[in-house]
Parts: sequence; structure tokens; C-alpha cells
Amino acid sequence: MVASQNKLLHWVVDGVCGREPPRMADYGNTWTLVEWMELLDSLSSLFRLAVGKKTPDEEVLASLADVGSGYGEAVLTVLRARREEIRQALVERTNNVSSSTLQDFDWQIKLALSSDKISFLHTPLLNLRLDVKENGALKPLSVEMNREELQTLISSLEAANKVVLQLK
Repeated sequence: MVASQNKLLHWVVDGVCGREPPRMADYGNTWTLVEWMELLDSLSSLFRLAVGKKTPDEEVLASLADVGSGYGEAVLTVLRARREEIRQALVERTNNVSSSTLQDFDWQIKLALSSDKISFLHTPLLNLRLDVKENGALKPLSVEMNREELQTLISSLEAANKVVLQLK
């Protein structure tokens, strides 16, 4: 259990650092979708805030007192091991946010019908077009997402909004 717990925590840090975050498919038998999204949001926010505000280890443990000392120690161990990596990712994100500005967006939903084998699935996809102003030039970005990827994007945006509000 401890190995999978540490793997999950490191995977959450990967997501905070802009790499692939943990997937619910790997943990779907443990948590419901709502519990999973709350867990990811809480852990991501904890790592960001602990590093961003240079929270002492004792305060991190105190904030995790209600989840049990074993879990708090595991979070603290991962935080200590990857603190500098998280700090660097937060600095890079801050720099990227200041040089890029979302100017406009548009979205469409379509059904994936690219082959006979998946046409029966009727998989809805979202086409999201973002117009981003980067260094004075307008740059269009287009992203196609399924329902799970859209939920991950929404959760990430909500988590980012919480962090921004807490930093104000």
C-alpha cells in the first residue's frame, strides 16, 4: 500500500510540474470520480501552496493531521524530495503566464466516427480553439479532448484559480 501511495504522490507532483498527472483509470476502483477529482485538487494545491509559500514541514503535517500520520509523513517525504522541482515548475508557469494571454476561445462538440470499430462507441469529443497572445503575436491553438480529458482540464483550471485567489 505504501508503494502505491508514494507512486500516486509522485505522480501528482509530476502533474503539478507539467508532466502527465495520475489517471483515474489507474485508481478508479479505489475512489469515485468526485472523490478522485477532490483528491487530485487537494494534493496539487497542497504541494503548490507548501512550496509557493515556503510552508514549514510542521505546518504541512498539521494541515494533514486529520488524514493520519502515515499519510502526512508520506506527503512530507515526497514534498521534501521534490520541493525544488515544484518550485522551478511554479516559477516557469508564472513566467509563461506573464508572456501569454488568452484572447479568445471557441468550442465545438462532435462525435468520433473515424473508423468502423469505434463508430459504435459514439464518443463525444470537444474541439477547443484558443487564441493566445504571445509576445505580441496572436497564436491559435487547437485541442481535441474526450470527456475525461475535459474534466481534467476543468479541474486544473479550477485548481489554478484557487491558487491565484490564495496568492492575492
